[in-house]
Amino acid sequence: MQSLNLVKLSKLMENITQNKTKNNKNNSLKPDKKALDNIDLINKPLSLTGAQIIVKALIEEGVDTIFGYPGGAILPFYDALFMQNKIHHILNRHEQASTHAAEGYARSTGKVGVITVTSGPGATNAITGLTDAYMDSIPLVCISGQVATSIIGTDGFQEADVTGLTRSCTKYNYLVKDVNDLGNIIHEAFHIARTNRPGPVLIDIPKDVQNAHGKYLGKPSTINRQSYKVLKQQVSIDHSQIDQAVELMKNAQRPVFYVGGGLINSGQKACELLRQLVKATGFPITQTLMGLGAFPTSDHHFLGMLGMHGTYEANMAMYECDVMINLGARFDDRVTGRVSGFSPNSKKIHVDIDQCSINKIIQVDVGIVGDAENVLEAMLDRWHKLKNVKQDNTKEWWQKIAKWRDIKSLSYENCSKTIKPEYAIERLNALTKNQKPFVSTDVGQHQMWSAQYITFDEPKKWLTSGGLGTMGYGVPSALGAQVANPQSLVICVSGDASFMMNMQELATLKQYNLPVKIFILNNRYMGMVRQWQELIYEKRESQSYMESLPDFVLLAQSFGILGIECDNPQNLDQKILQMINHQGPVLFNCVVDKSENVFPMIPAGSAHNEILLGSQAKSYVTKDINAV
Repeated sequence: MQSLNLVKLSKLMENITQNKTKNNKNNSLKPDKKALDNIDLINKPLSLTGAQIIVKALIEEGVDTIFGYPGGAILPFYDALFMQNKIHHILNRHEQASTHAAEGYARSTGKVGVITVTSGPGATNAITGLTDAYMDSIPLVCISGQVATSIIGTDGFQEADVTGLTRSCTKYNYLVKDVNDLGNIIHEAFHIARTNRPGPVLIDIPKDVQNAHGKYLGKPSTINRQSYKVLKQQVSIDHSQIDQAVELMKNAQRPVFYVGGGLINSGQKACELLRQLVKATGFPITQTLMGLGAFPTSDHHFLGMLGMHGTYEANMAMYECDVMINLGARFDDRVTGRVSGFSPNSKKIHVDIDQCSINKIIQVDVGIVGDAENVLEAMLDRWHKLKNVKQDNTKEWWQKIAKWRDIKSLSYENCSKTIKPEYAIERLNALTKNQKPFVSTDVGQHQMWSAQYITFDEPKKWLTSGGLGTMGYGVPSALGAQVANPQSLVICVSGDASFMMNMQELATLKQYNLPVKIFILNNRYMGMVRQWQELIYEKRESQSYMESLPDFVLLAQSFGILGIECDNPQNLDQKILQMINHQGPVLFNCVVDKSENVFPMIPAGSAHNEILLGSQAKSYVTKDINAV
């Protein structure tokens, strides 16, 4: 019986081989890679499959790259994708990585990032990335395959209620049931993702809808949805509120600009207008973690990052200011600390494109709803028309800020034998800043040190997970940024724990020869967890030590990429230069001090003036920390 089965199997394999050979010789069966590219939809609307409609709609939206992972329910789309040349597909090794890669692509370009995943676990694996994009206002469109409509609700193989699962972590989502609706839904999804406060949109498409034939008339000239209005017009701004805001600014003696990621989402012109307004007013400025780069961090008006691990001068300025101008930030808890103690004696101005953000957490005196570019243009115009503005209004304020700066809150005790993580980031910055690299991070201590010590003089160069704080974000987001910016230097700063969350993407880097430089600060800990345990939980290090780590150099080599290791500060510059100058991807294992903590630090639930400083900074401070 066994030999008979082997004979049958042998004949079956022979027939398959013969059929493959016959088909390969038949030119009519070879795929025409331009079949979908050449369809003229304007002059000759055609009946296309749902899968073909998806591809054609993506092409018309200007999509050149998608990140994804195929599976049964999305295979009709992947078959249609094979029949065109305009969209490049990046095959990640995990769907979470696809979403983060699309985020990196979107954040570094300002375009909408696109992800394609299959049903069930393919879609559920993408939820972390969708939530991350939702929290940080990143425009994404995720197309998920779904089981056939006749199977929905039967607990079919790889079925999941994807629209239900993603309702709270997307800006909008769709379940497409009619192939004739598909084209318009895709274009509407892009419109929703990129306008107002950007965010992720998911389109769940059953397999039978992808196979069905329907009409596609192309991209509509306008998207009209009664429930969704775009706030982009200058006329939508309430100019009486602009006047109120500028009047408060005119009379301010202790003002501060507080800038978030909304400025970067608004675009390059908004950032240019911000620079002009800061120069015109002479006011100090601080930025959130997500806002870094909206205003040059090397400019003398910049006080450093604000918030839990922000500089002493930025946090004290926020606490003692008399007029705060919030531009595109949402008063999140990592910035405000204890709400009742947040900037207690100031008049507050809040500019945000999302009306729901106004007075949501902090009650403000002037709330302006609008796109930052339009609001800044109006504010700048109004400021230039002011008369009798006292140029020395803020002189004493700047003198006080200078005393806070003298504390040198980012100082640290260096060591000749062990690499301090702050020193590693400072040297990385010094040796790369002329190349204006894109820098991504994972989440933890290394993220904060990167925010503190790396120079960001342009928007869209800083890629990090702010709202959700997603470990595993760094490598795939750097991958996406490198795909979008192939000629640029892209660096991922990671930690040993975070890196291992999505380290399988080394295979993706190798496959596409993407020259991302991964710089691991290896302290053998979940560093931020250990820091909190040390400072708050009486040094009870519960499950924060990484007792088993791979040899990162050998790991890199196993994926076919260059691995570098350094544990001596005397060799650090040389090895960083080796990493930068290498033409392909690099995994750099930088072994750093295990016990270093991130300072300054505002403990959770504290106010900005209740700030902890490192030992070096403390040496500059009198016993009464507020005496300055």
